[in-house]
Amino acid sequence: MTDYSLNRNAELLLVQAHRSAGYWSGVMLNLRRNKVAMFAACLLLLLLLMAILAPWIMPADPYKSSIIHRLKPIGTENYLLGTDELGRDMLSRLILGARLSLFMGITPVIIAFAIGGTIGVIAGYAGGRINAVIMRLTDVLYAFPSVLLAIALSGTLGAGTGNALLSLTVVFIPQIIRVAESVTTQMRTQEFVDAARTSGASPVRIVFSQVLNNVLGPIFVFSTSLISVSMILASGLSFLGLGVKPPEPEWGLMLNTLRTAIYTQPVIAALPGLMIFITSISFNVFSDGLRQAMDIKE
Repeated sequence: MTDYSLNRNAELLLVQAHRSAGYWSGVMLNLRRNKVAMFAACLLLLLLLMAILAPWIMPADPYKSSIIHRLKPIGTENYLLGTDELGRDMLSRLILGARLSLFMGITPVIIAFAIGGTIGVIAGYAGGRINAVIMRLTDVLYAFPSVLLAIALSGTLGAGTGNALLSLTVVFIPQIIRVAESVTTQMRTQEFVDAARTSGASPVRIVFSQVLNNVLGPIFVFSTSLISVSMILASGLSFLGLGVKPPEPEWGLMLNTLRTAIYTQPVIAALPGLMIFITSISFNVFSDGLRQAMDIKE
């Protein structure tokens, strides 16, 4: 993502100071009118419920293998979506795989939102040398492409869920810092902030009472757009053997183990990729709808 696109996102997402109490009601109304975004939200809610209720809705044991039942086609008796290369029920593994896939996609963004948002707000409000030091250090990490940085960090730390989460978190922190710093810098020059500063309010009080409530929305919307990227990167790490380890069901890892079946059972081999695609697109569409809903002209 280029500097221009980040600055453009920051400008589009920056909400005006001191919105009325009806602002967020207007946002929700606009969001409900966006049928595409609401459809994406329903899909995400369905996936989340599927992940939470996985132990109760799985039709079979997702870890039980059977060589004689390996690579059964879709529609086979007792195997609605067929079986994988070890004869394990694909439907059960896809359902349970939603847990790890969503966890790996959402958790790094939440952590990066907390850390990057805090650092970015501090840099944006403080300005001067503090801003320069923080942003130059951020540029060092931001200079690396997300995919290469995630692979390099995971390869250095070693395979595993924890290391993959840490790698993805490090990847997203600089991006969120830049957006948070940009919107905070613009907010710092607003008249109501100057008034609070003139009245003798401390910087900490101004940030918590005047700045945060106006910049958290744009930072949050930008962060939601990173979840789809996080899911794809996490799946890619698992596919390369740098993320979740077997026999845990995770959509990226399932793509890796099923790659040898692409010629014999291509539909079954593509099912995990289809789940990744649907989930990523849903997060992107919902994030875009939320951004449009917040762009209320007054």
